[in-house]
This record gives sequence, C-alpha cells and structure tokens, in this order.
Amino acid sequence: MIKKIAEQLVNLTVKQVTELATLLKKKYGIEPSTSVKVENIENTSLQKEKISEKEEKSVFNIILKSSGNSKLSVVKLVKEITGKGLKESKGIVDNIPSILKESINKKEAEDLKNKFEKIGAEVELK
Repeated sequence: MIKKIAEQLVNLTVKQVTELATLLKKKYGIEPSTSVKVENIENTSLQKEKISEKEEKSVFNIILKSSGNSKLSVVKLVKEITGKGLKESKGIVDNIPSILKESINKKEAEDLKNKFEKIGAEVELK
C-alpha cells in the first residue's frame, strides 16, 4: 500500500502537488517542508521523460520520401541496400514514399539515412 501511494505521489503533476500541499495545510495543518520545491518535482518529470526516450525505439523502418536531384544515384543505392534488381529498385524510387528496409537497429538506420542524405535523397526513420 505504501509503495502504491509513493508511486502515485511521484507521478503527480506540479499543479496536483500544489493542490495537495494546500489541502494538507488547510485540512490537517501540515505544512510541506521547504526543501521540497517545485523545481525538484519538475526535475523528476524531466528525468522520467529522458528515461522514456531511452526506452523508446530501437528498431526502425527506413522510408524513402524523396529522391532529390540525383535519381540514378538513389536507384543504385536502393539496389545496393535491398539486394533487388535495377528494375525493381527503380520501381521503389518511382513509387515514393517507399519502405526501403524494415526492422533494423538504430545505428544501421542512421548510417543508411546518412548515405541517402549525402546523395540528396530524403528518408525518414520510423
């Protein structure tokens, strides 16, 4: 029960903490310690956001959004990456947006994105 209450307290918004402090003071005569500041609560919220960002995506799909000015170079790179023939690769580039690769790790996705951006293409990681 105590752990559940603690978890609820940690997940309160700044507004809810202020309301709780007011309620405790008025109804029970309890004044919150001055060492607990809104800044600390906001920092806790920011830390939670950072943790959730770290836990976010580790697997990506690469989607070709635009071939840019150098369509031939993009077709060649698509051919190299997908292992498909020249005609199939051209079809992928002609039918934008197209998924180039699915379920790859973040490092590989970033590397491929950089390759495409160097030749003027626009890709998206999802």
